[in-house]
Amino acid sequence: MSGDHSDAAIARRVRRMETLLEEKGVLSGARLDEIIDASLSGASPANGARVVARAWTDPGYKRRLLADGTAAVRELGYMEGSYQRLRVVENTADTHNVIVCTLCSCYPLRLLGPSPSWYKSEAYRSRVVREPRTVLAEFGLELPSGTEITVWDSSAETRYMVLPRRPEDTEGLGEEELAALVTRNALIGTAAV
Repeated sequence: MSGDHSDAAIARRVRRMETLLEEKGVLSGARLDEIIDASLSGASPANGARVVARAWTDPGYKRRLLADGTAAVRELGYMEGSYQRLRVVENTADTHNVIVCTLCSCYPLRLLGPSPSWYKSEAYRSRVVREPRTVLAEFGLELPSGTEITVWDSSAETRYMVLPRRPEDTEGLGEEELAALVTRNALIGTAAV
């Protein structure tokens, strides 16, 4: 795949698309703003945390989430109207997952909220693929040497979310309490929880 995928180039293309939609009478600038605002409304890492908490407490939901993330997340009212496919990858005792978008910053916005600036940085996008263990250590996540690290590359068609391991000694906690433990970085894979 060739072409300029820098943030500036993408921003230029997006602005050109907006201009064309307005010039052709497909959408007014005001309507376009409404659509963008609506897509961001309710976008929060708390949504992803609720999905994780449900998976931790409901084995049937967890199976559905891992089999078809998009459908399972829609069961909870998230990602309605979204055209991307969501794939949820599970951390285990032997495997740790981390997500990136090497071309730009594709990301499950409705489940994780606006992406952090480091996620969009060229340094993260290139280094996490080449040296994931080092990058994770820089985030403060030291994994045992035997842990396999899998890096998942998001795209315009498929977005990823990590299902972190449930912390020990949380059996007595309800979904709301469990969701409060989950961080956005854990949903990306740069933190354990």
